[in-house]
Amino acid sequence: MPVYSSPGEKGVGVQQFPPGFVYVSYLDRMDVGGVYYLLPSGGWIPGKGARVSEIPSFQGLVFQATPRNSFGWAFEQIPVKIAPGLTAGNTGQQIYPFQTMQIYASQGAGIDEWYMIGPDQWVEGRKVARVTPNTAPPEGVTNGRWIEVDLAEQTLAVYDNHKLVYATVIASGLEPFWTRPGLFQINQKKETETMRNNDPSDFYYLDNVPWTMYFDGARALHGAYWRTRFGYPQSHGCVNLSVGDAHWLFNWAHEGDWVYVHDPSGQTPTDPALYSAYAY
Repeated sequence: MPVYSSPGEKGVGVQQFPPGFVYVSYLDRMDVGGVYYLLPSGGWIPGKGARVSEIPSFQGLVFQATPRNSFGWAFEQIPVKIAPGLTAGNTGQQIYPFQTMQIYASQGAGIDEWYMIGPDQWVEGRKVARVTPNTAPPEGVTNGRWIEVDLAEQTLAVYDNHKLVYATVIASGLEPFWTRPGLFQINQKKETETMRNNDPSDFYYLDNVPWTMYFDGARALHGAYWRTRFGYPQSHGCVNLSVGDAHWLFNWAHEGDWVYVHDPSGQTPTDPALYSAYAY
């Protein structure tokens, strides 16, 4: 993708984005023999070969008190059954992506687990990102403030003064770019960040990544304006959030706050040698 010094230019341009994972923000749009977009750097890219995306509006939940029950979000459309099991009859109801539900009971385990969300109303647990409130601080946390990242459930929960104050759905690292389990602390906050890897075998360039908070080397909590779905591992190791979630978290958090990343399923490796120096 060429970058030009003015709209309407053709040819190789003053800069080239190599093939890879590239997202940029733009300030203006002009039609000069074709559509061109003005980048914050002052360069222009042609609309041909580019795709404009809208930022998803999804945002998690704020709590005044810790809920009594588990709760969660559907990350795909789910039919509601009258009993646990795929062969059970349908109630006629559907749960839609990002819809929240309380979970009153469960049956089964693993991919065969089912959640009761109401009287004679059951949904497949594997299609739900579940939060189970736990106000006991993880081992090593020295105060009542921490962020919990559950890699198995793809959720994030925020605790303040030993109370759940916020929860949402995330997208963590996809194999082999896992998000590393462990107890970390936020070491840097940046309102916007440019994330890039110039290695041609894994080139990426992400402009104006909002509300970024680093906690484990290059791995950070940040808004991912390019994501339209959450609840699945998709990232290069960072904890991807909706822009609204990342903004709320950025305003709440301080440098030094604890970030507890864990995988109750035990499927995420812990060997430091497996973790890349690059992440988004």
